[in-house]
Amino acid sequence: MDDFYRENILDHYKNPRNSGHLDHPTASAEGVNPLCGDELAVELEIEDDTVQDVRFNGRGCAISQAAASMISDVVKGKTVAEVRALGSEDVLEELGIPLSPIRLKCALLSVNVLRVALGDASDDRDLEWKSA
Repeated sequence: MDDFYRENILDHYKNPRNSGHLDHPTASAEGVNPLCGDELAVELEIEDDTVQDVRFNGRGCAISQAAASMISDVVKGKTVAEVRALGSEDVLEELGIPLSPIRLKCALLSVNVLRVALGDASDDRDLEWKSA
């Protein structure tokens, strides 16, 4: 089964879903994981407290970029509260493989940047944030 998940991660890394920019985002943020250099910017279109569309841009390892692609699919159609409730278990479920603590930081970059875009303060001191 691990091979399936690894192939899925590589597919999302090489062919990211929802990559790009929105014409008129209603929320956005950028994050950097200085431990490994991963960078991610997220843009959201929110209407009636629901995520209508999402785009991300970034560079970094396969785990950070694949997780951003996977989570971008997950958040479409979710309420702001549902997006705020996403956590490590949701990311790990999407990725489907166990991760070391350092790789977990890479995987969680997308969820943490989403929270910053929604106006939530991050408690992760290892990451740098910029709300746009």
